[in-house]
Amino acid sequence: MPEGDTVFRAARLLDRTLTGHELVASDFRVPQHANADLSGGTVVGTVSRGKHLLTRIDGREERWTLHTHLKMEGAWRVLAPGQRWPRPAHQARVVLTTDDKVAVGFSLGVVELLERDAEESVVGHLGPDLLSPDWDPDEAVRRLLAEPDRPLREALLDQRNLAGIGNMYAAELCFIAGLHPETPVGRVPDLPRLVRRAHQVLDLNKERAVQSTTGDLRDRERMWVYRRDRSPCRRCRTPVTVEMQGPAGQERASYWCPSCQPVSA
Repeated sequence: MPEGDTVFRAARLLDRTLTGHELVASDFRVPQHANADLSGGTVVGTVSRGKHLLTRIDGREERWTLHTHLKMEGAWRVLAPGQRWPRPAHQARVVLTTDDKVAVGFSLGVVELLERDAEESVVGHLGPDLLSPDWDPDEAVRRLLAEPDRPLREALLDQRNLAGIGNMYAAELCFIAGLHPETPVGRVPDLPRLVRRAHQVLDLNKERAVQSTTGDLRDRERMWVYRRDRSPCRRCRTPVTVEMQGPAGQERASYWCPSCQPVSA
């Protein structure tokens, strides 16, 4: 699933290329909005909230927000009219066309067209956004500590605590902190420092398409433990462990180094 920095870049792409432009056509390829027509509306901006995208469009009388979520495989691409699409047409869920650009949302996990004043109904549950100008680390720490017995990795993935961390960064942050993923939040030695690191790593990676937590951009050297179950730990050379963890029905692959991240006593 794309991390918060990937969604931030998608929002920036849409904002830079569509804002201020009138839509000459719109095509919603999802049943609930198949008859929606935003042509004639003006795109006034796109922002990200955690892993959610909000594209705001002002019509002649209505003020709409297009809410999309990339989920596992979604992506937005902005193309020139007539340019060949990078994915099959059957994967397109939304197509927004201006006089000189075509924005296509492929394999989007969520597509909702809302009245502008209903935005909070889809993002109001989110915790502080790691890449928002109003990022509030103290509130993120407070929310995390509200469940002190909860496993750290699970708590980091909960978007109600802080918004923007996915499976990759959860694994990497646990490694950077030297903590086993199942460490209870209340036993993290310096939780505010961990939260600051989360902000730092996403803030750094939002400026580049190739994500890295190690500073090395070479393939398979970009991460400390994430998806390195066939490779040794970059720090101590111990084989990295991978195991499905999380609440029933929401399990995800968890990665850690048994030597650098021992189970707490």
